[in-house]
Amino acid sequence: MARKRILVFATGGKTVEEDGGSGFQELVEFSRTTPPVLDAHIVGVVSNHQNGSVADKARKLGVDFAYFCGPFIDFWYLDCIKRFDADFVMCSGWLKLVRGLDPHRTINIHPGPLPEFGGAGMYGHHVHEAVMAAYHRSEVYQSAVTMHFVDERYDHGPILFQFPILIREDETAETLARRVNEKERAWQAYILNLIVHKRIWLEGSGPEDWEVFHTCPELAQYISGRLVSPGCEIHNHPSLLLK
Repeated sequence: MARKRILVFATGGKTVEEDGGSGFQELVEFSRTTPPVLDAHIVGVVSNHQNGSVADKARKLGVDFAYFCGPFIDFWYLDCIKRFDADFVMCSGWLKLVRGLDPHRTINIHPGPLPEFGGAGMYGHHVHEAVMAAYHRSEVYQSAVTMHFVDERYDHGPILFQFPILIREDETAETLARRVNEKERAWQAYILNLIVHKRIWLEGSGPEDWEVFHTCPELAQYISGRLVSPGCEIHNHPSLLLK
């Protein structure tokens, strides 16, 4: 059986010297382990920086790269999907608003708890600084790695996975960022693999009836969805299921 095809969207740094794109790199590497942590094919990566860190990583990894300079509208997002013949989209550090893509097949990873620490402008260090400010106000005691299906609002689609990270007494925004990023890179490929192989999936035709289902009892405390028996997915709204 042919491996599912994943297209990654990652903004990364504007130059090769800047940080960015490590999530994309880890996805590719986890798809090449034996056995693969991510049993899928990374068919390409899209960035809005033509000569930045993502393009450099793609070249070194031998992954096709596409420069997407906008406008960031339905037509051009769909053009990217068609160009790479992608089955799924993984937004890994993609800072632009996604439009026109199928939420059932489009996933984002976020370096903080949602919905509390998401939305326009809430990315990277902004998230960690906001979490730490809330911690010092005694409003939260932990951060999280969150993955969700993507709709047309920033960090707003149905949450499918949230892994908590306890904040330490001597924590700073910088140390929290390092700890969260470590967990992000480890969990991203593992959870994406479960989605690709239909162990986590989204059903419903729109926000009013979207619901996440899964067949992962070992992760039930971290997956935001209804646990069902293996095989049940073939009976639930077949027209909405992933191919």
